[in-house]
Amino acid sequence: MSVATPYFDQLFADNDDPWAFRQRWYERRKRALTMAMLTRPRYTSVFEPGCANGELSFELAPRCDRLMCCDTACAAVALARGRLLGFPHAEVQQGYLPAQWPAGRFDLIVLSELCYYLDPDDLNVLIDRALDSLTDDGQLLACHWRPAIAGCPQTGEHVHGLLQERLEMPLLARHHEADFLLDLWGRDGTSVATLEGLR
Repeated sequence: MSVATPYFDQLFADNDDPWAFRQRWYERRKRALTMAMLTRPRYTSVFEPGCANGELSFELAPRCDRLMCCDTACAAVALARGRLLGFPHAEVQQGYLPAQWPAGRFDLIVLSELCYYLDPDDLNVLIDRALDSLTDDGQLLACHWRPAIAGCPQTGEHVHGLLQERLEMPLLARHHEADFLLDLWGRDGTSVATLEGLR
């Protein structure tokens, strides 16, 4: 069974940063690596499900024309909206995924520390939704904690293995460490240097 909304509501009940996204160097460094993995300076439309309090959203917002974020916890949605106040092109919705996947097409979908909370059936549905909503040149970035998490139905290893199998897109960039996995897939496998005429 996927982890249900009350779990996340409880995390945010007395803490506006339950994973210490702002304080931990580990988290700040991981965000920097995540942003550095992106092969385009700017995207047209980005979707970040499971945005939590909006720390990664704040980094994504200057890199796109439209940012759609979503979280299941009402408190997280309010925090993310506050974090993104300076970006009128950013929107944060409350919703439980994969059932409440938003309408629209995205040229970047960011699955950051989300998918191991989903059971295999829900994760497969989420991948279907992502594939259906990616543009013809769309990209999907996934970043997940590597060790097993108590109460989560899957590990980051399982998640990235399934993504590699199901997406059937070229792997554009990969950064794996003992602590986390970071992968970027894209429908257009052309390298950055080739796009800029360097090779």
